[in-house]
Amino acid sequence: MEKVKKLSKYRDFILVILDCICIIVAYYLGTALLTDSLLSFSEYYSNRLLSSALWYIVIYEVIFHVAKRHKSIIRYEEGKDYIIYIVLCLLTAVSIAIIKKIFHIKVATIQMNILAGLIISMMMVAYRIVLRYVLVNDVVNKGIKVKTDGTQKRLLIIGAGDAAHEMIKTIHKNFKEAYEIIGIIDDNPKRLNFTVSGIKIIGNRNDIIKVCKENGVDLIFFSIARIDNENKKQILTICQQTQAKVRVLPGIREIINNKDIFSSLRDVEIEDILGRDPVTLDNTNIENLIKNHTILVTGGGGSIGSELCRQIMKYQPQRLVILDIYENSLYDIELELKSNYPKMQIDAIIASVRDEKRLREIFETYQPYLVFHAAAHKHVPLMENSPQEAIKNNIFGTYNVVNICDEVNVKKCILISTDKAVNPTNIMGATKRMCEMLVQAKNKVSETEYAAVRFGNVLGSNGSVVPLFKKQIAEGGPVTVTHKEITRFFMTIPEAVELVLQAMTYAKGGEIFVLDMGEPVKIYDLAESLIRLSGLVPEKDIKIEITGLRPGEKLYEEILMNEEGLEKTSHDKIFVAEPINLTMSDIEQKLMKLTELLNKEKVKITEIKDTMKQVVPTFKEPEKVN
Repeated sequence: MEKVKKLSKYRDFILVILDCICIIVAYYLGTALLTDSLLSFSEYYSNRLLSSALWYIVIYEVIFHVAKRHKSIIRYEEGKDYIIYIVLCLLTAVSIAIIKKIFHIKVATIQMNILAGLIISMMMVAYRIVLRYVLVNDVVNKGIKVKTDGTQKRLLIIGAGDAAHEMIKTIHKNFKEAYEIIGIIDDNPKRLNFTVSGIKIIGNRNDIIKVCKENGVDLIFFSIARIDNENKKQILTICQQTQAKVRVLPGIREIINNKDIFSSLRDVEIEDILGRDPVTLDNTNIENLIKNHTILVTGGGGSIGSELCRQIMKYQPQRLVILDIYENSLYDIELELKSNYPKMQIDAIIASVRDEKRLREIFETYQPYLVFHAAAHKHVPLMENSPQEAIKNNIFGTYNVVNICDEVNVKKCILISTDKAVNPTNIMGATKRMCEMLVQAKNKVSETEYAAVRFGNVLGSNGSVVPLFKKQIAEGGPVTVTHKEITRFFMTIPEAVELVLQAMTYAKGGEIFVLDMGEPVKIYDLAESLIRLSGLVPEKDIKIEITGLRPGEKLYEEILMNEEGLEKTSHDKIFVAEPINLTMSDIEQKLMKLTELLNKEKVKITEIKDTMKQVVPTFKEPEKVN
């Protein structure tokens, strides 16, 4: 192979010589085919072959020079390049025929030119394929070598499309010592026993478990970028029943951004096996409310708040004001957005929603058109131990926000609420229910349109169970689940925020919007899935430990209160609950009780909970569950 490298400096000369050989041989073979005699070569050569070949060589090389085909890197040529060669050869044959006609040059006949053009195209493509094979194998043999412990991972690829082809090519080039590809799975029955880049298609999704067991598969690469969520969920659920670690190719947008198919592979996320359909939005209405306006987000450094900021920026606001008390997360989202939108006005402000004076100063300075109120304490067990902080931050912080929105004539104020506000069994949920009551009452006496959007757990958010499970699995377990029957509704952060923005466009004031969270997920099953998708076996490799329900925690979350009706909106994943009849006078009386409570020097947690039960009638502590 070193000889190939040494010859590279003579590359152009060698290619021209090979082309000349192809042309001469093509005319010889053309003559033989047209005269049915190889012996006629000597006679033909002496009379017309040499002149025809020379004409062909000159015209051929001129056309190929203009088309810059000799500048093509042979090892990277593909089918479309070979088609171009064939077209150029036939074009040359036609060009010779035209020149012969115009100038009355006595060279080969038209039939001979066309036949020679065909033969030349086949020969030229053939020698380039041979060269490509030699060059590619030279690179493969000298490519990046992945250090391994001497044991190859046995790999199964799902999907026989372009992504699989690219993956196999990359593995053969750089990862031969790391992976042994045992086959491809594809659901198209017409493809069975065909090959992709030399790897055989050995079955469909129903064969995955059998193939993995019989071949000792260590890894499964899911290489289908374009697939609906339900089918993806079904295939990944089958993969969970094997002992192989699963890696998946993300959506086509991520692949385009990353370019490298192999590097695009990632571990399976729980979103992959929830099988939720993508959200469809009415972007025009959202853009009309955001574009060229000042938007303010409280709690903008949190998981929901920061995603709100990301998606708001897509609609080109005049200014985005991000407010948060925690400087590290605020700095992170400010840095990210200013990097992605260098020409946009983005203001990151440290402030607490508890500080009424500071809040009023900010609102008066920036005069926001829309306000998204995401700032809140949301961690249930922590708020059970520090209920005063939940009341101060969630209830009185929201009271400050809604009052100041009214003062500066904000168009809409959207409260981010939670399913834990429905028949709450903990302090956090009760405070969020009080916030919902507050915005409903305030809407009746203000020009500002207030609404709340209620949804369940979001995957990957701060305090979410999924990152905790992943950390516990990485540490070797155990994975801790509070109860074997506990269930929760789940939604991805981007999906939740998209629906919040859509709900905002429907808000006329006083609504509590309820997002369709899909089917509830059993947390124990979720833990098992994450363990299996890590290539491990529940209770064998990783133990699952039942720890008991935490303070304020209930087995089943609810989305609607019993006294609320539910109406459809024009979006199939957004519903609206009828407002409960409350006035600001009612709210003020409740707030006075809470203020008196907080002003006491010493107050017991039980007293706080008793008072919260008075101001939020639906608040009941959970019954003990074994």
